[in-house]
Amino acid sequence: MPPATAPSRAPLVTIRSARASDIATLCEMITELAAHHGDVAPLDADTLERDLFGPVPWISALVAEAAGALIGYAILVPLYRAQLGVRGMDLHHLFVRDAHRGTGIGRHLVAKAREEARRAGCTYLSVSAATGNLKAHRFYEQQDFTPGPVTGMRYVQALR
Repeated sequence: MPPATAPSRAPLVTIRSARASDIATLCEMITELAAHHGDVAPLDADTLERDLFGPVPWISALVAEAAGALIGYAILVPLYRAQLGVRGMDLHHLFVRDAHRGTGIGRHLVAKAREEARRAGCTYLSVSAATGNLKAHRFYEQQDFTPGPVTGMRYVQALR
C-alpha cells in the first residue's frame, strides 16, 4: 500500500540565457553569493543590465528556472591566450540557491556553460574557487575540470 503522502516531484528545470527581465533576480542571487563568501555586492541593476545587454555586452549569463522562478545562475566572461591564438571562457560565477543545492542544477549549468563556450569557438573553460573551498574543488573536479596552481601576481590599476 502506498504511503499516505507521496513525495512531491521536483519541478522541471530549464537552463537558458538570461533575459533583461531576469536582472533584478540575478542581482539578488549575486548578492546571496557574495554574502556566502563574506563579501558585499554593491552591484546595481543598471550596471548588470549594461554588462549583459548594453551596446558592448561584456559578460553572458545562464539561468536555471523552475516553476517560473530563477534558482541559479552562471556568469561567463571571455578570455584570450594571445600567444596561442585561442579563445577561452571563464565560468566567473556559479550559484544555486540553498534549497536547490545537491539536485544537479549546478552540473546542468556547467554543461550549458561548456556548450556556450564551444559555440563561441572556445577551446577551454576555466573556473576558480577559493583555496579553502574544498566542496567547490570536489564539485569542479567531478565536472572534469583539472586543478592547476595559480602562479605569479596579478596587478591592478584603477582607471577612474
